[in-house]
Amino acid sequence: METILVEWASLAIRWIHIITAFAWIGASFYFNWLLNHLLQADDQKIAGQLWALHAGGFFNIEKRNIEPGQLPAPLHWFKWESYWTWISGFTLLVITYYLGADAYLIDASVLALQPWQAILISLSFLAGSWLVYHYLWKSEFARRKTNLAMLITAGFIVLLAIALTHIFSGRGAFLQMGAILATWMTANVFFVIMPGQRKLVKATVEGLPQDKRLSEEAGWRSLHNNYLTLPVMFCMISNHYPASFGSHWNWLVLIGLFGVGVLVRHYFNARTKVGNWKPVWLLVLAFVIFAATALLASYPQLKLSLEQASAISYSQVQPIFAQRCVACHAAKTTHPAFPVAQKGVLLETEEQIRKQAALITVQVSSKAMPLGNLTQMTEEERALVLKWAQQVQP
Repeated sequence: METILVEWASLAIRWIHIITAFAWIGASFYFNWLLNHLLQADDQKIAGQLWALHAGGFFNIEKRNIEPGQLPAPLHWFKWESYWTWISGFTLLVITYYLGADAYLIDASVLALQPWQAILISLSFLAGSWLVYHYLWKSEFARRKTNLAMLITAGFIVLLAIALTHIFSGRGAFLQMGAILATWMTANVFFVIMPGQRKLVKATVEGLPQDKRLSEEAGWRSLHNNYLTLPVMFCMISNHYPASFGSHWNWLVLIGLFGVGVLVRHYFNARTKVGNWKPVWLLVLAFVIFAATALLASYPQLKLSLEQASAISYSQVQPIFAQRCVACHAAKTTHPAFPVAQKGVLLETEEQIRKQAALITVQVSSKAMPLGNLTQMTEEERALVLKWAQQVQP
């Protein structure tokens, strides 16, 4: 009963997470599109304007220069979309990855950790990485050397990817990276963008000149959020693709796919700017990096498929499936964490196993299964299963 309740709670929170994330990302993308399409107006009180057509209606959108002492009402703020996305996401992190740390966060073949140790490390990365990033961009150095600060930030993300994939399971490391960057994004809104906007509004109401530095800092963080969005979205769906997080070079795969997300985001930012420049080469480069990353991740499996190996009988691998897999993939499972066979995959009979040979190849080669290597499959057993699965595939 407890497992069922946890599953339904997880479903409800995940649904909330997706809804609020759509609202946040949609608003962010839309305002970015607006800023890139604003045209100059004759009225000096208007910083930019555009006409748009939607749902059968014509809209005239203006970006106004507000004079001190004046403030339009009602004034709409955009913050709760971000806050609830993080709150629901962190709750999911706790329910799935913290309560199920043995299965989802820890891989003893990477680093033997107790659940409490893995959770403490995860929380430390969330808070500590934000402080490093935040104080870098609060510094005078970032203001004077913005491009260099960007490179330092990118290097810091690479170091995080390397560290996480050498501490957690591949699945856990990818999700943790997404959680880290999502924390940066929401913290940017909570600690920088919103306080800056409140000070700007307060100055306007009191008839004081606005501090342009506040606008500049908010603009930086908003731009960072814009470019981090697609990499974070990849991290959140990566657990469905063991071929990515299960690679031996998974940190490099993670950075490669991050680069793809940033290039795609930059393409849309660039193409929406007023003008005729259409940087299609960014999409071409993104595709090349994606293909190279996929090849890197798939190389061991491709190499295995090309190797000539002696025939392996089912009787040689049957004991491995019985000992390492059937506890979670049976009509009546025996593992306490999984009351039903995951994704309905049954591995009790030769016929059932043969039908799943292609899936077994991906899951075992990527080390996504056994989940968290809870049943302690050895490298020798893994290699034997892979060779057999390669043989029986059509």
